[in-house]
Amino acid sequence: MTIHPSLTPPGWPRGKGYSHGIIADGRFVFVAGQVGWNEKEEFESTDFVVQFRQSLANTKAILAEAGAAPEHIVRMTWFITDKEEYLSRLKDVGEAYRDIMGKNYPAMAVVVVKGLIEDGAKLEIETTAVV
Repeated sequence: MTIHPSLTPPGWPRGKGYSHGIIADGRFVFVAGQVGWNEKEEFESTDFVVQFRQSLANTKAILAEAGAAPEHIVRMTWFITDKEEYLSRLKDVGEAYRDIMGKNYPAMAVVVVKGLIEDGAKLEIETTAVV
């Protein structure tokens, strides 16, 4: 697998916690949307950052099944239910991300949604990796 440096057009600012684009060669791994529940499909907390951490941990565990790790992630889409809660916790979100995923910053998008299928879920994260 080869992941090339992130793509930033001339004159653009570097992405803060994400890449504008990435080029990768290899085997694709697609991770379904992961919410912040444990392996028994139980939410242990209603706290946004706790659910975020669990969602990332779930993603990392699924990647490991394919022989992948956070450095193989090329794209993430985050679906959140509360923009204000997300923005008010950005520092904690960034810390949680670095704790679990390290300093790997794929192309990302954050989308605010009215709701998620799983009652109690505050976010869901889809991931694509290339191994």
